[in-house]
Amino acid sequence: SLRDMKANTEEIPCIVNGEEIFTGNTRYQVSPYDHSRKIAQFHLADEALIKKAIKNSMNVRAEWERTPFEYRASILLKAADLISTTYRSKILASTMLGQAKNVQQAEIDAACELIDFFRFNVKYAKEIYQNQPDHAVVKHTLNKLAYRGLEGFVAAISPFNFTAIGANLCTAPALMGNVVLWKPSDTAMLSNYYVYKILQECGLPPGVINFLPADGPTFGDTVVKSNDLAAINFTGSVPTFKRLWKQVAENLDVYKNFPRLVGECGGKNYHFVHQSANIDNVINGTIRSAFEYGGQKCSACSRMYVPESKWEEIKSKLLQKCNEVKVGPADEFATFVSAVIDDKAFDRIKGYVDHAKSSPNLEIIHGGSYDNSTGYFIEPTVVVTKDPYDKIIKEEIFGPILSVYVYPDNKMEETLKLVNDSTSFALTGAIYGDNIKFLRDAADALRDSAGNFYINDKSTGSVVGQQPFGGSRLSGTNDKAGMNTYLLKWVSPQSIKESLVPLRSIKYPSNEA
Repeated sequence: SLRDMKANTEEIPCIVNGEEIFTGNTRYQVSPYDHSRKIAQFHLADEALIKKAIKNSMNVRAEWERTPFEYRASILLKAADLISTTYRSKILASTMLGQAKNVQQAEIDAACELIDFFRFNVKYAKEIYQNQPDHAVVKHTLNKLAYRGLEGFVAAISPFNFTAIGANLCTAPALMGNVVLWKPSDTAMLSNYYVYKILQECGLPPGVINFLPADGPTFGDTVVKSNDLAAINFTGSVPTFKRLWKQVAENLDVYKNFPRLVGECGGKNYHFVHQSANIDNVINGTIRSAFEYGGQKCSACSRMYVPESKWEEIKSKLLQKCNEVKVGPADEFATFVSAVIDDKAFDRIKGYVDHAKSSPNLEIIHGGSYDNSTGYFIEPTVVVTKDPYDKIIKEEIFGPILSVYVYPDNKMEETLKLVNDSTSFALTGAIYGDNIKFLRDAADALRDSAGNFYINDKSTGSVVGQQPFGGSRLSGTNDKAGMNTYLLKWVSPQSIKESLVPLRSIKYPSNEA
């Protein structure tokens, strides 16, 4: 699969109501670790085509919303089976080439997590439909909840960093009876297109999910002006989600319903180390969390707090392990870290590396080099900061940079407060230690600091059905993809009461006295 994809440039159309539309306004997706290789040419939807997609979605909405759940579920279950077998190598190869994931990272994303989303969402949907109200007196009343799809369309806007997230953002609402406009990321186009084609093969009816590569502002500006907008399902940057939220607020008088906004926006995730911690576990977990997929996971560790008494040991072992990290092309199995996603990411991350080189409060103890001549490569970099409020330890970087702050052992409580208060994010965090009192006190102090909290484990690696994912503050709306409550965002329940006994009088019993 890798060899075939390297040899070809896939032409990707917009797909509206099952029709492939080649608009002629195109962009290329390149391989991040070899940006001279064009792996896909995709056609962009303009405002008129997006409006056409909305109209077509609304035309099929009623029929799809009334389609039996068993049929809707069968599409995802069949797709999960095909991705686990027939199309596994194709999905993995497109994720490796297009998003620069090594084979392990591609496998846990584009195969395992994607398949889990499809299968577990079907399981969770069954549980929701089975959740029905009590009948107070069966002979008198029948009560029922009808879990209707939303009255309108869902706009799904997906990121580059997880093929599985793109698949989930569009299919979870569709599973619950909604019609969807899916705007995939420009830098995940090939893998997302293959997912869509698999869904079509498995029986997805035309128009239920419309596939719309588009310029971001064009797509966002168009959908928020439609009175049929029912929801936005978003994963991406804070500025983009804020922009969409403000636009929805400005258009409230336009809509039939209050649109639901579901968003996941990243974080500034931490590892906090206590003097009682298992140091080898800390080192291995931190390198995995900080540098897997080049730090481009929403949950990646980008700041670590280390007690002064353990710093020399941690520093020595950290640098030793960092030297074992191989940087290279994603399609070489020995590679641990490959290129970052594109030129914009490269320039942004490079800016933080340059800041670390020039600031008197910062010291680079590992890495610090970068090269975009062939691919967008940034060496995994470890920075020690004397200032716990420096931007490098406060701002989301979304790249392979780990910032370390060494705290005095007798200032642990103050440092825990610092961890909680010094950033605007609250996505993931981890504490390391074997002291039970520390673990209890730290978990309490950091209660609001993370939507996904880990004890003696790294801040990445949430599993569908085990650690539902999401955070609050600027990290998002914390709707927890990977559990049944997430699917409740995509239904509008109707409470139905059927009376079996006629009302025979307007008078109360007290009126008869």
